[in-house]
Amino acid sequence: MTALRLGAGLITCQRYPGDHRSDRRLYEEALEFAVAAERFGLDSVYVSEHHFVDDGYLPSVMPLCAAIAARTERIEVGTALLLAPLHDPLRIAEDAAVVDLISGGRLRLGIGLGWREEEFESFAVPLSERVGRLADAIAVLRQAFGGGAVTGTARHPIPGPCVFPKPCRPDGPPIVVGAMSEPAVRRAGRLADGLMATEVEPAGLAEQCGWAREELARRDEAPVHPFEISLHVPVFCSEDDDAFAVAADHLRYVNWKYEDMESARGRLGPVTPPPPSGEELAAARAGSIVGSPDEVADAIDAFRRAAGGELHFIARLYLPGLPREVQLRSLELFATRAAPRSRELAGGNP
Repeated sequence: MTALRLGAGLITCQRYPGDHRSDRRLYEEALEFAVAAERFGLDSVYVSEHHFVDDGYLPSVMPLCAAIAARTERIEVGTALLLAPLHDPLRIAEDAAVVDLISGGRLRLGIGLGWREEEFESFAVPLSERVGRLADAIAVLRQAFGGGAVTGTARHPIPGPCVFPKPCRPDGPPIVVGAMSEPAVRRAGRLADGLMATEVEPAGLAEQCGWAREELARRDEAPVHPFEISLHVPVFCSEDDDAFAVAADHLRYVNWKYEDMESARGRLGPVTPPPPSGEELAAARAGSIVGSPDEVADAIDAFRRAAGGELHFIARLYLPGLPREVQLRSLELFATRAAPRSRELAGGNP
């Protein structure tokens, strides 16, 4: 891969508290965001999955990926992440093949374990089986994308169907595993074509890359696709003197909603805003990259160096509730000013 690839996401179609746009309009604007990411020259755009959340967090990633693929020509379309243990792996394989065909071979299949009890209970999947189910899903996907019958694994035997149609690429789309803990990161290095990291400090990313590469070196066979380290971080790119003040509530909502999902179980009615919290606001600032295009580029370069010189950086520029024109301007500044500077730094520094 090149030293640095740059993407945008994570499209979730969440309804921010007080947002009166229709669900249809939120999805229309999500597609506009993806098309703009391609128009502005970015390498990739990513969507994300959760279920039964009161703000409408995107539950069906493959249909949205297909819609994005049909409206774009060049940009890579990826999932960050599809929660593999919640789905039948044969169904994932069929859906992924169709999206890959629609896109002309531009799908990147990021998968993860999931963690919300409500999701596992509602889909009748034991939470305790999620690690084994993820590993089985990878094995089944490899078989399904290949030329033979799908026999599954010892834990998940399958009676030998042949899956059609096949993806554009002979080996199918790259399978990337999202991970944060050491065991999960090592699993990505052992089984996948890449690691999708979530880290707010370059030092933490460097440690994760070390774990993944240790397992990669122990593999009997090379990955199907060149192993890639990717990272997604909330980003707001602005020329305003106090850029954080413009996006603060929306950045805080992204972080807070993951914590709120458990207490939101079965919640009906209007989406509630996060309670005022200076601590959460400080955490949002610490966990985001906010500033001018040059400041954003410098922060990305620090992560690239920590990753060992090569990185696929996915800027979480899609912030729920941020006014459309502000969000698109942040995307444009990132793609047309921060990205060229980031690539320049990547080309000149080890």
